Amino acid sequence: MKEGRLFVISAPSGAGKSTLIERLRALSPDLAYSISCTTRQPRGDEKDGIHYYFLSRDRFETMIRNDEFLEFKEVHGNFYGTPAEPVAEVLKRGGSIILDIDVMGALEVFKRVRNAVGVFISAPDMEALEKRLRARGTDSEASIQTRMRNAVREIEIGSSFQYQIVNDDLERAVKDLASIIRKESGLS
Repeated sequence: MKEGRLFVISAPSGAGKSTLIERLRALSPDLAYSISCTTRQPRGDEKDGIHYYFLSRDRFETMIRNDEFLEFKEVHGNFYGTPAEPVAEVLKRGGSIILDIDVMGALEVFKRVRNAVGVFISAPDMEALEKRLRARGTDSEASIQTRMRNAVREIEIGSSFQYQIVNDDLERAVKDLASIIRKESGLS
């Protein structure tokens, strides 16, 4: 049986990572997607088991003690983490799975999964990144400034990933990401 592949996709906020992954998943229905856990409350029409696994703080802390996460962190008073078991199941079957996580979480995963493939997505430049964050209309000015400061550090770390994709043309970026997935999965 062929060995499964874990793809860790990271980017600064506003680089278009979620859109790229959404498009890739539509093209590659056999590609598994890791659903993260969180202690925050669902937003809008988010559904448990689809967007996140929404857990109580006690349950999340128990999972931490039991070493059930590939990575986790606390952000703004809420925990977020990648459950290890679903990822291990896909890899054991020889399948490929995508993690959509931040750069610091990616570094933790790279320590735990020896053959994980890192793909870093970036905007063409900082001006485009800021324009995208503002166009979303979901962040306060303070949040945008924090995200822009964080992006500088994330871009530095992202340069150490095996692959980098500049998302300046969505269709080309989707093709580039799909090509990486095929190559690393042994499909091309």
